[in-house]
Amino acid sequence: MDRLQYKELWNSEYPLFVEQVVEISGKYNLESLHLSKPYERVKVLLPGLGSIKAQELSNFKSNQLKILDNERNVLLDSIRKGVKNFGKMSIPLLGPHVAVMNRFLNVHGRDIGDDSYISKTKRTRDFLNDWNTKADVKAAVIALSMTILFDQLLLVNTQFADLYLQRTGEKATEKVNTMELRSTSDKMLMGFMNAIEYCSSEYEDLDYQGLANELNELIAHYKSALKARATRRNSGKDISTEAPINRA
Repeated sequence: MDRLQYKELWNSEYPLFVEQVVEISGKYNLESLHLSKPYERVKVLLPGLGSIKAQELSNFKSNQLKILDNERNVLLDSIRKGVKNFGKMSIPLLGPHVAVMNRFLNVHGRDIGDDSYISKTKRTRDFLNDWNTKADVKAAVIALSMTILFDQLLLVNTQFADLYLQRTGEKATEKVNTMELRSTSDKMLMGFMNAIEYCSSEYEDLDYQGLANELNELIAHYKSALKARATRRNSGKDISTEAPINRA
């Protein structure tokens, strides 16, 4: 049996790897192969490992919310600064539009970016609704070439609101002792792999090759992905932004 350094797997990858080991192994008659007990010791860990996955998903959504909120702040600030800069220009045709935008910003406040997530999302939605329904504001935004900023702000604010609702709608994830769970799982996985090696030599009349081949193929996929990741990391690339290892 080939082996994998489990500690190299991210928390978002580890539960999936164990699930795949269980799924592959479950296709075989493990009782006849004398592997039922070590297999069940691995399988029983899945609910606990699922809590690791849920916690990682919640963390991922929180990080995505921070990214979207930061972009929203940049867009709001760009609109505010853009109006201020146009106001410094001596272009007669732009004067009325700058005046409209200044009134518009005064109504909605120039401090939206300082608010909490919920308040900022609502105030930004009101800000955009006003822009979309008032002809003079819309004309001013077009004249000042700021339409792209408003369009992007609408997109980002909508994405933020949707993701925030998803995270809020999920049940609060109880903090789990990831290190302890993974340590226990590592031992059970190692015990299962050892059992396959032992039994395949002990019971030469039984066929372990199919199971071993499938597990070796799975492990080879992860080893290859981890090796490529290490190469990228050593070359100075930010691997934290990458998608977790998966296997179709």
